[in-house]
Amino acid sequence: MDRITHDLLDKNHISQQQIDRLITRGVQDDTILETLTKVGAISLNFIKRFIVEHIRSGQYEVSIIKNYHFLDESSILNLLAEGLELPFIDLDSIDMDYRLVEKIPTAQLKRFNALPISQDDMYVVVAFSDPINIEAQESIQRLFPRKSLQVAISTEKQIQAYLFKIELKDSVKELVNNIRNELRNIGSVEEQQEASSILQLIDVILKACIKARASDIHIEPTEKNCVVRGRVDGKLSEIFIFDRDIYPPLASRIKLLANLDIAERRKPQDGRFSALVMDAEFDFRLSTLPILYGESIVMRILDKTKALVKLEESGMDQESYKKLIKSLQSPFGIILVTGPTGSGKTTTLYGALNELRNVEDKVITVEDPVEYRMNLIQQVQVNPKVGLSFADALRSILRQDPDKIMIGEIRDHETLEIAIKAALTGHLVISTLHTNDAISAIPRMIDMGIEPYLISGALVAIQAQRLIRKICRHCKKEVDIPTSLREEYNQLIPADTVFHAGVGCKECNGSGYMGREMICEVLPISEQLSSLIARGGSKDEILKLAQAEGFIGMFENGMNKAVEGITTIDEILKVAKG
Repeated sequence: MDRITHDLLDKNHISQQQIDRLITRGVQDDTILETLTKVGAISLNFIKRFIVEHIRSGQYEVSIIKNYHFLDESSILNLLAEGLELPFIDLDSIDMDYRLVEKIPTAQLKRFNALPISQDDMYVVVAFSDPINIEAQESIQRLFPRKSLQVAISTEKQIQAYLFKIELKDSVKELVNNIRNELRNIGSVEEQQEASSILQLIDVILKACIKARASDIHIEPTEKNCVVRGRVDGKLSEIFIFDRDIYPPLASRIKLLANLDIAERRKPQDGRFSALVMDAEFDFRLSTLPILYGESIVMRILDKTKALVKLEESGMDQESYKKLIKSLQSPFGIILVTGPTGSGKTTTLYGALNELRNVEDKVITVEDPVEYRMNLIQQVQVNPKVGLSFADALRSILRQDPDKIMIGEIRDHETLEIAIKAALTGHLVISTLHTNDAISAIPRMIDMGIEPYLISGALVAIQAQRLIRKICRHCKKEVDIPTSLREEYNQLIPADTVFHAGVGCKECNGSGYMGREMICEVLPISEQLSSLIARGGSKDEILKLAQAEGFIGMFENGMNKAVEGITTIDEILKVAKG
């Protein structure tokens, strides 16, 4: 029996009969306490307060929390902070002064799970994960002999994450010092931008972000620092932190790479550049935005190999893949891919183009911007500055004798109207639309001013999709899910299903997930559906008929992936539950 369960029993907060009952039901020793909270025998809040009392009296160490995955460390430390009358600090919500730790050995901070975060004339504020550890406080106090120590509390995970960032910062310290020396010795702005150390730093940033599998790089100036974050599997995480003085030459050099006006800092700008990183060529789409402390710079990493992804390799299940491929073989009509921003619609369009492109057909695209360049396809870049909108480009395309047309996004009535007319006059059109599910695309087009009979005649299929994170294969393990969830979704979960989750490891940066793939729903438009749409059928009527014809919704598709152990049930509930 674990320590906390034993102590609760000893103090008569739970009974031996309750424990015996759970053991006869097959509950394992290490999950008894969690199960007691789930069945309502004892409340989670009571257990947290019980732990805090025992930590304060010295009977438990703070590290005991790690043995119980269902306990939230930050909420327990918050309670502890209240009891000790110390501040609890969420490190992600403050702009930390990194100069404080420059002269302190990181190994010593790691040993005591401590992080100095700010100072004034009299005090230095240091966050500890264990505020009861007096030895740690005395050791850190010796590092600041002229100031008094103010103890704060933060989670061990946050402190370790920030110490890792400081180590990364130290790894490029020499390069940063070289940049400073070069800037001191160089007079003109032009020469500063050509400084070789800045180019080396940009190369280090690009390499680190690509190695971390980032899809976007965010470079953001704050009041005290310059932060570099990468979007990995849809979530942003900090990769580098530099001192504020590194930001201006870094921002100018990146803008110069993309042929942007480096003197213009008051207006947003867009550009792109190519670079060879680790022997592979990448395109970077650049966007700048004026913010309070400078310009926020975002670089979308365009990996050319991703443009050649085949639809069957994108995570589509076999049934959905067959439906979409059959639709793509249609000689004319419109196929729509729907979903929110960042759901992989563009990747699906390029996958569809891969299926369509051949020497016999003229395939033309209208995009804003053109993300990937492909052979055998004529790609048009939208340019509103010179009067080339989606609708203008589309009108001209129809005079170019195309067989198949791809429109990056349908944003307005005019573009949709021309696309529908093109679909009705013998062209196959594929495009994207912002709706939450496949069937919602139909009322959305009606709202945009297109008559139902035109939609029914043109529409071939609609695919809705989302991206879900996959469980990290390096730290994947079996987990239990609440009985209430099994009961709620018992039609989608076979009785003998074993669920999995990632516990977090260095390969996945502690997230428990690595990589993403698609979940989707594909709605082919049958003759019956077409006539129902033409008659102005409601969304519920369309859904009922589609289900009778074998339509499988996105949530069910996602639950199948959770059952197969590809992702977690939490991820599906978060991403696909409407």
